[in-house]
Amino acid sequence: MQTSVIKAQSLSKVVSTNREQLTILDDVNLDIKEGESVAIVGTSGAGKSTLMTLLAGLDTPTAGEVTLLSQPLHRLTDEERAAIRSESVGFVFQSFLLIPSLSALDNVTLPCLLKGEPEDKQRAISLLQSVGLQSRVHHSPSQLSGGEQQRVALARAFMIQPKILFADEPTGNLDQQTASTVIELLFSLNKEHGTTLVLVTHDSKLAQRCDRIIKMKAGRLEGE
Repeated sequence: MQTSVIKAQSLSKVVSTNREQLTILDDVNLDIKEGESVAIVGTSGAGKSTLMTLLAGLDTPTAGEVTLLSQPLHRLTDEERAAIRSESVGFVFQSFLLIPSLSALDNVTLPCLLKGEPEDKQRAISLLQSVGLQSRVHHSPSQLSGGEQQRVALARAFMIQPKILFADEPTGNLDQQTASTVIELLFSLNKEHGTTLVLVTHDSKLAQRCDRIIKMKAGRLEGE
């Protein structure tokens, strides 16, 4: 039997504006198993990215609980949640979030520094090779195309051999051909490392590659 790696119970998120209370998520229940790939889809404003930030422990819910890798996040301090992320979770975002002053290689080894470990340059080089960037190792982000920057971000996400990879619109800023390349890499790296994959995406091609598609509408999971 597969183990649950992410579990959300009665998850809600309400934010206050000057005029009103906005319900972004409303009573979401979710169970994601080890090694599973899951796409979270829905229109803009459906609550997809908010759900992902709560599942990853980047934000706290108004009500409900998230258990991440057997850890009840609501019982942990910010530092303890950050430690789980630096130890076991990888992220890929639409906007790449590379450090402009660092080379591709140094961007990829960054998670080692954040964990307080020595930089494993050999592993970083082999990850950059696996995403087809062996000739761009010493280039800075400004010298790379959008697709190349996203491939650096992918290599960086796998640097710590994450148990879970969260990807928020990973192909959102890419043209169709480059997006296809990044999708292939995402799934081949995912398979190779046995990582659980949670994707927020508008890209139906990307969603269909996943084991399961979760549809969201107005802060709720459709079909619930």
